[in-house]
Amino acid sequence: MNILNIYKNISFTLNELVEEVAEFIATQNAQFERKNIEHKGFNDLVSFVDKEAENRLIIRLKEIFPEAGFITEEDKDNHLKTEKKYHWVIDPLDGTTNFVHQLPIFSISVALLEHNTPVVGVVYEVNRKECFSAWTGGGAYLNGKRISVSPSKLLSESLLATGFPYYDFEKMPQYLEILKDFMQKTHGLRRLGSAAVDLAYVACGRFEGFFEYNLNAWDVAAGVLLVQEAGGKTSTFSGEGDCIFGREIIAAGEIFEQMQRVISAKWLV
Repeated sequence: MNILNIYKNISFTLNELVEEVAEFIATQNAQFERKNIEHKGFNDLVSFVDKEAENRLIIRLKEIFPEAGFITEEDKDNHLKTEKKYHWVIDPLDGTTNFVHQLPIFSISVALLEHNTPVVGVVYEVNRKECFSAWTGGGAYLNGKRISVSPSKLLSESLLATGFPYYDFEKMPQYLEILKDFMQKTHGLRRLGSAAVDLAYVACGRFEGFFEYNLNAWDVAAGVLLVQEAGGKTSTFSGEGDCIFGREIIAAGEIFEQMQRVISAKWLV
């Protein structure tokens, strides 16, 4: 069996796993109480649900592909990559703030990296039971049906997604200038609270583009592959460096270059 078929099989198995964990998260959300919140840092929330979901994922992922190491949000000891060729990158609950406020946009994001490159990725939006999946060379899918990025070629006909910084406000003036520019040139901006969902929605054409900074690998690794396999492009704000580990990302279809021009002009001042 060639390596692409191996990635395909891993993707199918991963789809089943995240659906199981999503059922646990949905059940917990129905009875969750805010007194169970922990604070990792300013505006950085975690609950036992995040931790238990991650544990369930790790146990099964070790069985699915035991050669891989782990880069996870909740286990701070695993943030630095080992010398292994493969790593699972996991966000067990992307959109924890939405979850604790019972806003219905949060997801599971799991990617398999070969070195720094995602080769399998799944984003599962819990409330709508939507499974976005991709493997390298195999295309991108929503609940098993092929998806592609939006064909729109004009910013003026585009709806964009972004996220707001919640702890590092050093570049807020530049970011507000970017928002101001896009407010005047597009159909509008949305802030859903889950970067993984934002990227999945770019991959299926609901958003024409997405941009954000102060992100981590587990926020974007799966979504980057989804967008790329759906025919879109991803990069850092400047176009240089790695958007998975580089803490900033632009993702879009036909309007990618237009977005990058606007962002780089305001950001790199």
